[in-house]
Amino acid sequence: MAGCAVWPWRVEPPLREATAEQLISLLQEREAAIQTMKGLFRAQIKGPGIPFAQRLEGAMYYRRPNALRLQGFTQLGGPLFELVLKEDVYRLRLAAEGQVYTGRVADLERKGKIGRPFQMSVLAMSGAVGIASVSKGETVRLSEDRDRYRLDVLAPGETGQSVPGRPVRRLWFERRSLQVVQEDRLSPTGEVEATVRFEDFRPVDMPPTSVAASDGTGTMVRPMLKPFKITTQDGQGNGTVVVTFHEMVPNPTLKPDELGVAQQNDERRMLNAEC
Repeated sequence: MAGCAVWPWRVEPPLREATAEQLISLLQEREAAIQTMKGLFRAQIKGPGIPFAQRLEGAMYYRRPNALRLQGFTQLGGPLFELVLKEDVYRLRLAAEGQVYTGRVADLERKGKIGRPFQMSVLAMSGAVGIASVSKGETVRLSEDRDRYRLDVLAPGETGQSVPGRPVRRLWFERRSLQVVQEDRLSPTGEVEATVRFEDFRPVDMPPTSVAASDGTGTMVRPMLKPFKITTQDGQGNGTVVVTFHEMVPNPTLKPDELGVAQQNDERRMLNAEC
């Protein structure tokens, strides 16, 4: 029994109470705190139709609200792919195939088997740049699930009806930290299209002028916590993307070429001309 004294006794923080309004406010604050982001990561991709190595190094650049650039490299630094999103247009360059695909973001999933892994990779980046809050017109339903809160996000009801629509997302908040540890994206039939899990939360230093996340009581705290491991799983079991960040830099000054914006604008003009 004397030997037991050498083991420190860890007391778990108590479960915290929060309302749906407070959780929505947390999402809004955390989302608004990140205006730009860049980071380095390692990714492991499993699934059919992957035209390159399933283990790769990557870089991401982001500017709110809708500019994102992802680059993938081999272990030796050779280029594998580049995905650029700007508003509703994407450009996907596959180095090994020498192919460049462009189109509307909504059509990316129609690019055969190669489209889905990139969709899941973009979804994984939400953990770094800020999980989307509740949109105007959406309603929520809050419930307790043991040591978690489950926030169901419901689509707006039909025109002229006050009844909420179907669930489109489910968010799980860990009740000790009030961090989102899981998000489900749901299909129109209510099936899970994709699940994202957020782990290994670490502090990232925010610039002094940035707004950091709230602790749920209205007190702003620094530094902000971000998940350094993010796993996205296809709801039909057709693939998994595991992203492990080496580094995140919140709110840096980004140049247009870092976001691939110049070439993206040229391709947008081409798409509009075709339409």
